[in-house]
Amino acid sequence: MRRGCLGLLLALLLAPLSALADEVDAGLQTLWEALWHQSGTPTRIVKWETDLKVRFTGVNVAQHRDHMMEALRTVTGESHLKLTDVTGTVDEQNANVTVEILPDTALEDNQPCVTFLDFKTETKIDSADVQMRDHDAWRCAYHESMHVMGVRGHPAGQTVLSYFPWKIDGLLPLDRVMLRAWYNPRMQGGMTPFEALPILADELVATVPSGQKAAAMKARDTFFLNTIHEMNAYANGTGDVPAIVKRSGKSTPDGIRYGRPEMSYFLGIAYLEGTTVQRDASEAVRWLERASAMGNRGAQAKLGGFK
Repeated sequence: MRRGCLGLLLALLLAPLSALADEVDAGLQTLWEALWHQSGTPTRIVKWETDLKVRFTGVNVAQHRDHMMEALRTVTGESHLKLTDVTGTVDEQNANVTVEILPDTALEDNQPCVTFLDFKTETKIDSADVQMRDHDAWRCAYHESMHVMGVRGHPAGQTVLSYFPWKIDGLLPLDRVMLRAWYNPRMQGGMTPFEALPILADELVATVPSGQKAAAMKARDTFFLNTIHEMNAYANGTGDVPAIVKRSGKSTPDGIRYGRPEMSYFLGIAYLEGTTVQRDASEAVRWLERASAMGNRGAQAKLGGFK
């Protein structure tokens, strides 16, 4: 009887830690999925290096302008960037963000709003163009504002970016974690997913109460190991992209196929630099050689630098 009571007490003590581990794992999975383009390709970090100047155009602009500005102010506030509405001013020609409200007959029913990021290299955002249908502008505002900031994924978890929305009229805690990490000085444009993941994880762990941080970091380390294992399988052709990428219905065979040499390169850099995984020069060379053989120019250049 006493042993049973001790077992019950131990289970009660461990239950909060187990719940925390599950919560951290779910949060990290969401942050990881945010690093994937809906086509099925893992992406590098792109971000703004300048303040934002937005102009509005299209139909019924007056009806939607305030709400969209509220969304943009929220995301730029988390990112510590200045936002100015230059619509109708002499500075309008210098706008680097354009929000266009389209008639309800435009775009497609399964994608009533879209953001196009323009960058010369996959590092710094030069400009962004947002298009949204009149009828859908209100529900699209926060979702597209996250994309404007450079976050290209559509995770399954609790974020306004999800195609299966938890919330549409404001940011959720994970959205704020994402933005704080994205615009953390440690996060540099052009970083690979494995270079970005520890920074994202640090921002998530920072939200955990101080007495539970050790358990959160243990859950983080387990997630890193599992993710590296899964991406090893994906890169060598025996594994797959995150489930949400296919569930969202926007992935393509070409996108997934293109992603394999990209992931091989990303793994090579991870092992080379010791980011998300222990540094291992032989594994770094193996993955870079694989990526190079599949035509990845970044891997070819990196290998050339070894000679």
